[in-house]
Amino acid sequence: MARSTSPQGTLLYAQSGGVTAVINTTAAGVVAEARSRKVKVLAARNGILGALGDDLFDTSTMTPAQVRMLAHTPGGAFGSCRVKLKSLEEDRARYEQLLETFRRHDVRWFLYNGGNDSADTALKVSQLAQEFGYPLTCIGVPKTVDNDLAVTDCCPGFGSAAKYTAVSVRECALDVAAMAKTSTKVFVYEAMGRHAGWLAAAAGLAGRSEDEAPHIILFPERAYDETAFLAQVKSVVERVGWCAVVASEGIRDADGRFIADAGAAKDAFGHTQLGGVAAHLAGRVQQQLGLKVHWTLPDYLQRSARHIASQTDFEQARAVGRKAVQYALKGLNATMPVIQRISDSPYRWKIVPAPLSSIANAEKKMPPEFIRADGYGITAEARRYLQPLIRGEAYPPYARDGLPKYLELDLG
Repeated sequence: MARSTSPQGTLLYAQSGGVTAVINTTAAGVVAEARSRKVKVLAARNGILGALGDDLFDTSTMTPAQVRMLAHTPGGAFGSCRVKLKSLEEDRARYEQLLETFRRHDVRWFLYNGGNDSADTALKVSQLAQEFGYPLTCIGVPKTVDNDLAVTDCCPGFGSAAKYTAVSVRECALDVAAMAKTSTKVFVYEAMGRHAGWLAAAAGLAGRSEDEAPHIILFPERAYDETAFLAQVKSVVERVGWCAVVASEGIRDADGRFIADAGAAKDAFGHTQLGGVAAHLAGRVQQQLGLKVHWTLPDYLQRSARHIASQTDFEQARAVGRKAVQYALKGLNATMPVIQRISDSPYRWKIVPAPLSSIANAEKKMPPEFIRADGYGITAEARRYLQPLIRGEAYPPYARDGLPKYLELDLG
C-alpha cells in the first residue's frame, strides 16, 4: 500500500474586520485548495474570537456544492469581528490562549483574512509561536474595501465596492439630472474611506468630463475648506444646472479634525466611528446656498453588494485564497499573498509573496498624481489604475423567486 503524502496537521482560517462582497470567495479558495491537498480546514467562528474561545467550525462537513456557493455569497460566512490584540507584552495571556487552541487541534497553518490590523495580529502570532518553539506558519490574507493595504497593488474587496460606487453615482446622476429643473439641485453621496480616498476616487469613473457626475469629489488626502467647497458647488450648479458631490467619510479640516466626528465613539480597533459627512455637507449647502439637496449614506451597501461584484475582484479574491494555502504549506511564515500589476492595457496581474512586516499597521493613501490639480476630481493616471479593477460582472446564481442564491451555513 502506498504511503500517504498529504501534509500532517490542520489549517485554521479566520475572517477579520468589516466584510466584503468577495471575502467568502477567498474563503472558498482556501477550502478548495486545501481539499485538493488533503489538508483539514477549521474556520474560527467570529474571527479571532473563535480562535481564542476554541469555537471552530469543521469545513469538511461542507459539500462541494456549498463550497462553490460560498464563493458567490457576501458577508462573512464564518463570522467576523473587530477585535485587535495589543502587543505581545500587553496581551500575552490571549496570545498564549491562541497557542493552546492551536496545540489542541494540531493547527500548523494559520490564515488570517483581513486588513492591516489583522496583518499585525498574524505577525505577532508568528513571533510568539517562534518564541515557544511551536511549528506554526502564519499567513495574512488581504481584504478591505478601503484599498489601503501597503505593498499590494490593490486589495480584494475594493474592486467590487468601487464598481458599486461608480455604478450608483452614475445612476443617481441620471435621476438628479432628470428632476433638476424643478427639484433637487445638489446630490451628496458618502463613500467609505477613513484616511484614504480610494472609494471616493472610484466614483470618478462614472463620468469623464468636468460637466459629468461626479462634479466634486472630496478626498481625505486634501484638507476640506468649506468656503471653497460651497463656491465650487455654486459654480457647478450655475454652469450645469445641478451638482453631484462624492465625499469620503474621513475628510478633515485644515486642523486635522474629522468633519463627521462630533465626539463619536471608538471601535474595537481604536478608530473613530465615522458617518454623517453627507448629511453635514447637505445641511451646509442648503443653509448657505439655499439649494434643495438630497444625500445618501450607502454604508454597508457598498461592501455587501455581491449582485454587482467585479469579475476582476472575484478572480483576485479567489487567487489570494488559493495562494495563501500554497504559501502556508511551503512554510512561508509571516507572509501575505499580494497582487502585483504587470500591465494596465491589457490588464495583467499575478500573486507574489510579501512580508507581513511591510504591511502590518501601514496605510496606502491616494498618491498626489491621482488627484486633480484643483483637488475635486481624479486624473487620467488614476483612471488607468482604477478602470481594470471594476471590469467584468461576477453575478451570483439566481433562484426562481428572482433573488440570489446565497449560502447560509449552520455553524452550530
